[in-house]
Amino acid sequence: MLQNFLCYTCKEYVEDLAKVPKTFLQESNVRLIVIGQSSYHHIKPFCSLTGYTHEMYVDPQREIYKILGMKRGEGDKGSVRSPHVKSNTLLGSIRSIWRAMTGPAFDFQGDPAQQGGALIIGPGNEVHFLHLDKNRLDHVPINTVLQLAGVKTVNFSNKPQIIDI
Repeated sequence: MLQNFLCYTCKEYVEDLAKVPKTFLQESNVRLIVIGQSSYHHIKPFCSLTGYTHEMYVDPQREIYKILGMKRGEGDKGSVRSPHVKSNTLLGSIRSIWRAMTGPAFDFQGDPAQQGGALIIGPGNEVHFLHLDKNRLDHVPINTVLQLAGVKTVNFSNKPQIIDI
């Protein structure tokens, strides 16, 4: 679940989620779903921007966020930093504001203080894993979630891999 569609850390996280091959998910019978707190009309531009092709839904009233106990406001920043965040705070924030100002509808696409999180549900309604973000840099590593869901992990590095033959 995303903080909001304009948040630069969320954008960079979803760009990496977009790299998860559909075949990996199908092999494990897993669905990858992103939920944002914006209006539905922001889904298509955000998917286009990030390259995300998996399922995406919105919860503009933040009902799911409330049920899961996701916090509002920035918690302890400590040393927590997602490996999926590539921008520094200043540049990322400037890009987010620019996207808001130049977008088709000038809005901040949700409550900027709302934190997100990650969870694994099912089969059925059983929650197997829940991570509530403490702040905008606290996204759980995607490969951690993939491993817990029984899905093959992904190389998110832009560095070429060395394969021993």
